[in-house]
Amino acid sequence: MTSITFEPLKKLDWEWRGHKIRYTEAGQGKPLFLIHGFGACIGHWKKNIPHLADAGYRVFAMDLLGFGASAKPPLDYSLELWQEQIKDFWIAKINQPTVFVGNSIGALLSLMLVTNHSEISAGGVLINCAGGLNHRPDELNLPLRVVMGTFTKLVSSPLTGKFIFNGVRQKNRIRNTLYQVYRDRNAVTDELVEMLYEPSCDPGAQQVFASVLTAPAGLTPNELLPNLQHPLLILWGEDDPWTPIKGAKIYQDLAATNNNVEFYPIPVAGHCPHDEKPEIVNQQIINWLAK
Repeated sequence: MTSITFEPLKKLDWEWRGHKIRYTEAGQGKPLFLIHGFGACIGHWKKNIPHLADAGYRVFAMDLLGFGASAKPPLDYSLELWQEQIKDFWIAKINQPTVFVGNSIGALLSLMLVTNHSEISAGGVLINCAGGLNHRPDELNLPLRVVMGTFTKLVSSPLTGKFIFNGVRQKNRIRNTLYQVYRDRNAVTDELVEMLYEPSCDPGAQQVFASVLTAPAGLTPNELLPNLQHPLLILWGEDDPWTPIKGAKIYQDLAATNNNVEFYPIPVAGHCPHDEKPEIVNQQIINWLAK
């Protein structure tokens, strides 16, 4: 199998509502827009962007407001806020039907854009799609519900918030979390840990973290999918402990009855198969786009 090359991504800035937004762009052709998951950034797509661009596509990726190298203002963060950010970027920079590709909450945002704004979309690729911005209380068993409720209160508190956040963002904690969600430990590199750690040092990062934890979970895939008008490709790492593949039944059932929906499990991969198994994910996306 050929090895993946890691070309440095072009760093570009755009201003949105007075805030600096970091994005990147590569290639020529029909547009693809890549949306990262919670705590990640455009660097999480470094194994995908060059290959999708080489396949004949104009590829965009952006750091959502509050993450990566984008500004971290004290706002009420929500899926709806990021949806507006992406739509405004589309109007400013793209302006033709786009395939939205996302991982985790980025996949849920992709589904929102494809279903809520079908006029700007040509289709969507969902990679281990989240069910909400954060866990809904009914998704957690009682002990975990209490633990998460207490943790959310502590991290949001002016007294304890910074202390808790500083503990969560330690590099060894980040690495241990990645070991839980990546199936292949070799994919958890020092560079990946640094990529997630560095933005957590920015002023405002703790407030963003607390705001996201206390934000509404947003619309569920069950509520969004009835409005689907465009083709959908769903890819799922089989060994994901955060969004287990058993929770993907809604997509598997849809793929069985709708010719415009395809579902493929990715073996020996966790929550971020685009980073763990980029050769497989890139090829699946390119094959699907060719149709």
